[in-house]
Amino acid sequence: QVQVVESGGGLVQPGGSLRLSCVASGDFYAINDMAWYRQAPGNQRELVAVVTSGGATTYGDSVKGRFTISRDNARNTVLLQMNSLKPEDTAVYLCYAEAYSYNYSPRKFWGQGTQVTVSS
Repeated sequence: QVQVVESGGGLVQPGGSLRLSCVASGDFYAINDMAWYRQAPGNQRELVAVVTSGGATTYGDSVKGRFTISRDNARNTVLLQMNSLKPEDTAVYLCYAEAYSYNYSPRKFWGQGTQVTVSS
């Protein structure tokens, strides 16, 4: 159906920056929303940011002013630029793409996630 693959995670010091990338491929004719969530051990999955196909964005309160989401519709790609990182940003970051196909009902497809660790 649809494959969603994240990349760009790693270890960074507090105050540093990282850029995550997520690419969707497979059986679809359109992608609606693309989004980043994160999940730390023992915590619920938390919204980081969402971007619609038209470019409208929504951010979680904890990342407003520090993270920026953007997308390239031609490449079915969404980016997450993360600045001023804090230790509490440490988590697995997961991406989803809401895909439309002639072969199935619209649904969200999730990637496997990429680890982000903020530590000195």
